[in-house]
Amino acid sequence: MISKAYEGSIDYFQVMDEGGNIDQSLFPKDVDDSKMVSMYKYMLLTRALDAKILSLQRQGRAATYAPSLGEEAVHIGCAFAMRKQDFFVPNFRQHGMYVVRGFPLDRFILYWKGFEEGDAVPQGFNGLSVSVPVGSQMPQGAGIAYAFKYKKRDAVAIAFVGDGGTSEGDFYESMNFGGVFKLPLIGLIENNQWAISMPRNKQTASKTLAQKGIAAGIACVQVDGNDMLAVYKAVQDAIANAKNGPTLIEAVTYRMGMHTTSDDPTKYRPDADAEAWKKKDPIVRVRAYLTKKGLWNDVMEQQANEEQLKQIDEAVAKAEAFKPDPKSMFENVYSFMPEVLKQEEDAAEAANFWR
Repeated sequence: MISKAYEGSIDYFQVMDEGGNIDQSLFPKDVDDSKMVSMYKYMLLTRALDAKILSLQRQGRAATYAPSLGEEAVHIGCAFAMRKQDFFVPNFRQHGMYVVRGFPLDRFILYWKGFEEGDAVPQGFNGLSVSVPVGSQMPQGAGIAYAFKYKKRDAVAIAFVGDGGTSEGDFYESMNFGGVFKLPLIGLIENNQWAISMPRNKQTASKTLAQKGIAAGIACVQVDGNDMLAVYKAVQDAIANAKNGPTLIEAVTYRMGMHTTSDDPTKYRPDADAEAWKKKDPIVRVRAYLTKKGLWNDVMEQQANEEQLKQIDEAVAKAEAFKPDPKSMFENVYSFMPEVLKQEEDAAEAANFWR
């Protein structure tokens, strides 16, 4: 006899389409006009900061950089849905998360200039530093979520991963661990269609990436990742459900730029694909919505651009005035200094290492 052992499906939803039109039945009830304008401004700031650091890298004033062009809706939607006590665990492209949650811009720029001091997380900032090895941040997110549950804290850990990262063992192990222990964990897949030069359809045969959470026994959903409101709602719903266990969210978006500044996407990516995704630009659709409601216009856009460029230029100036201290190699790693590290610091001091 043969019978169904399991049968499931993945929901996909979108609140705002490419033209800025809204599905009112899905529109988040706590998002008013003021919040929409604020979210839009953060999208603009994230894109302006991205363009500036890319420019600095091309001028030799910054190191290898991973642009976030086209993925702003994922970051801003997620950041606004989070509560202060919630924690985020990034890979290397969640620039908007740092911007919204108050990471100093000069320190953010400093990191991309090649100084590890820029990656030192300020006290009270609920997020980890940049993580480059693919998928390695996922166990960290699961560990933080486990700590929250163990300490009975009302907080959620949100761990970001790319489409390529969902084929890593770290991803599966973290989702399985979260499912077994019903952790307050959100896995947010930023599916930008490319794992460096590997297209999404060549690195996994899975019809959706969201369904990879089904085997872990956790809630799964796929959203339009270029729809800021869809990401906002998905994350907000996942936080509300965190007491019951993890949620895996696949945000379908597109990497409009290169993987990093060491990469040339024109050598492997069809131009037609990039052009088609430009029509789904997350910033364009939010501006269309705000304009139709009379909440935004060209004068406001120009004013916001000027204010943000001034803010960014001031941060760049501060970052470029930074003088590295070799002694910092002993700092910002442990919550306390282990004896073996203290011995090394003392030896360096005795040898006048940094004089």
